[in-house]
Amino acid sequence: MSVIPGDIFFATPGHRESTRWVVGGVPPEGLLPDSDYWILSSSGIIGELHGWSAQRKSPLGKVKFLGTVGPKQSGRTNIKKFSVAGAKSNSDNGAPVYLILGTSAEVGKTTAGLTILRSLLHQGHSTVVVLKATGTSSIVELLTYRDFGASAAFDCVDFGIPTTYPSDRSDISRVFNSAIKHILAMPADAVLIECGGDILGANVPVFLGCLKQKRSAEKIVLAAADSLAALGGLSILDKMGFSVNLLTGPCTDTPTLLERTQKLCGVRALNMLGNNDAKMSSVTGA
Repeated sequence: MSVIPGDIFFATPGHRESTRWVVGGVPPEGLLPDSDYWILSSSGIIGELHGWSAQRKSPLGKVKFLGTVGPKQSGRTNIKKFSVAGAKSNSDNGAPVYLILGTSAEVGKTTAGLTILRSLLHQGHSTVVVLKATGTSSIVELLTYRDFGASAAFDCVDFGIPTTYPSDRSDISRVFNSAIKHILAMPADAVLIECGGDILGANVPVFLGCLKQKRSAEKIVLAAADSLAALGGLSILDKMGFSVNLLTGPCTDTPTLLERTQKLCGVRALNMLGNNDAKMSSVTGA
């Protein structure tokens, strides 16, 4: 939404550990009424500002915390009260899982996700469910997936938290297991999972561990900033027990870089900008 000075709006306290934009979080004492804080993301996350990139995006602005909302008899309003119910059993619909990871923010993970989504729909998979599993919540990204044909799209807000930060939060496995259980139980032809952030942050290693206990991925795509980042990402994921099927992102932006990436990493690389049907079909192995 658009806000101007003097507007009152709903927000949520939360943490963010972006490697490209803003870093901040909730102080130990929580948010105090009539105190000033910062907007840490465009999705309405509020907290103390710890720092930001001078070369990128500045914080979105200062706000004054007026207080909490909710009926006195039932306590403060919390997004956990509005989370999806989740699967009632350990049922698994058996839909193939496509997993997208990245070496940093802004390396083309969502572009890869949309390409894979279009490929699956082109091949006749009419029901594709998307989970933005880690990072900072973004209604824009969820709606983009829906606009491109996803039958449903979820992120961490749907499972009770505004972001998957900080990296040491004790409840994150419970959240991830709930999300994985819910999405695998949904009736779908395919499941597409995008992990926001990089493979070492946003509790991505914890999510991958939770996913590995439930299912293997049909295909794993790694979006990398350059050839060296791709090589490092492959090494880290190999130690985690994951094998990458395809490399994409800026490491494939020119023919020279694409060739270097494939030669250095020994994994097929593909640039997913400027999609066409043949390119999209090759992503999912059709």
